[in-house]
Amino acid sequence: MKTNGARYLESLGLAFELREYEVDPNDLTAITVAKKIGMPAEQVFKTLLTTDGHKEHVFAVVPGDAELDFKKLARASGLRKLEMTPLKDVQPLTGYIRGGITIFGAKKAYPVYIDETAILFDEISVSAGARGTQIILSPDDYVSAAKALEVPVELVDLTKDAVQLTEVHK
Repeated sequence: MKTNGARYLESLGLAFELREYEVDPNDLTAITVAKKIGMPAEQVFKTLLTTDGHKEHVFAVVPGDAELDFKKLARASGLRKLEMTPLKDVQPLTGYIRGGITIFGAKKAYPVYIDETAILFDEISVSAGARGTQIILSPDDYVSAAKALEVPVELVDLTKDAVQLTEVHK
């Protein structure tokens, strides 16, 4: 299925692959998506819309097997505090529903912060803008396409450290 995200990448002349999978509306996790498309979870990046609770919004793009560190994202973006945008606000702000959010073709281009691990891979997977369809492309092309949105784009460490995760789960 061709999506707005795919159309956007085509308009930039970038190479990518669309990979479709069967959607389980009760399990939209990136880890499940990774299994269904045959890629490791650390190469399947989830796109999260965050907010400062007022009017600012920021996209965070993190590996599917990691948790976003809101403090790191706030520091990188220069905002005091960030949290997840309420689910009821995501579609009106982006045009996309949970499990199908992408930075490409969103109603408005928000600043994009991408976890620095993306550049470790030859290719990464991100949502194509619809549940059940992923875009596979090089990290360099992803960053280039993000910058073409004419918003701030940075590669930074966005995830909670493994030690922190271990402490949380004890």
